Amino acid sequence: MSALAEALIDLDAIASNVRTIASVTGTGLMAVVKADGFGHGAVQVARAALRAGASWLGVTSTAEALTLRDAGVTAPTLSWLHGPNDDFGMLIKSGVDVGVSTTTHLNAVADAARLLGAPAMVQLKADTGLSRNGAAGDDWPELVGWARKYEREGGIRVRGVWSHLADADLPGAPALTRQVAIFEEALRTARSAGLDPDLVHLANSAAALSAPRTRFDLCRIGIALYGVDPFGVSGPGEFGLHPAMTLRTSVVNVKRVPAGTGVSYGPEHVTGTPTTLALLPLGYADGLPRATGGRASVWLGGRRCPIVGRIAMDQCVVDAGDLPVTIGDPVVVFGPAEGDQHPPTVVEWARWADTNPHEILTGIGARVAREHLHGRARNS
Repeated sequence: MSALAEALIDLDAIASNVRTIASVTGTGLMAVVKADGFGHGAVQVARAALRAGASWLGVTSTAEALTLRDAGVTAPTLSWLHGPNDDFGMLIKSGVDVGVSTTTHLNAVADAARLLGAPAMVQLKADTGLSRNGAAGDDWPELVGWARKYEREGGIRVRGVWSHLADADLPGAPALTRQVAIFEEALRTARSAGLDPDLVHLANSAAALSAPRTRFDLCRIGIALYGVDPFGVSGPGEFGLHPAMTLRTSVVNVKRVPAGTGVSYGPEHVTGTPTTLALLPLGYADGLPRATGGRASVWLGGRRCPIVGRIAMDQCVVDAGDLPVTIGDPVVVFGPAEGDQHPPTVVEWARWADTNPHEILTGIGARVAREHLHGRARNS
């Protein structure tokens, strides 16, 4: 391992997850590769997901969409978060669908299409209860009406109608039923106005796997694509998803210290007995949340060893007890179990940080090298 730390990305796991989810949903799948593929590498993940049967890609910005196009990825792509002054002409020329939530944005897209002399593919988003993006209340009929006008004029084509769920990871939550009902009413309003979308989509990862009524034509899969159970199960769970990322490093210093030795800043940790401390070249600049010091552990020497003391920007300290640790020994920070190795999972790291796995994965910093592999050759 030449880098101080590596994130190994198993592209076969990505492909397996696509096939697994498709077998449950029976619908088309949109692989969500925003935030550089949740830290896994958007282009590489997109290609793996498409080869496995995903039919769409999802991103949140013009820059993300154009990164895919510049890499030669031509699959249908939806980009859904924009300022009103974005260069919509670039998206239209690149064949990217534009997610639209306001008449302000719709007008800007239509203007860009008029200047280009080419229609824009648009997907209208309804706010069904998340209270973020999307049009709600009287704004929705207005948006639909203007969209139909522009469509008749030839400036746009409304390819899709969609929304996003607030708490699909809580099966049986009343809000899910309410959101589905609001979405169905929004869809009726759009069709009554004369729109005939090819694609209707609502389900995210959790809903795709557990709520058949939300599936419609397409399911957008984010966290499940990367092998993380959306219901917080630390492992394959009910659906047999395979985590795609393994974060590993190696020991860069070893010290045998007596009882009463302070560790890192503060110190917030003082050794209670003689022990061996192993230094790892990973810190909060690399994605290890500072708040997990004293809670988290890593896989070292055939067992889990706790991180002790404050996690610093570039490094952290592990208490290896009486293990015969030496400089250069491999360490798995998180990853799937393999054989007799049971390192922490990204779900556990999220619990230690009081966050979700999404934040852990997307927080892995740029100093951590990414290596894309086929098969589960993580320990080679």
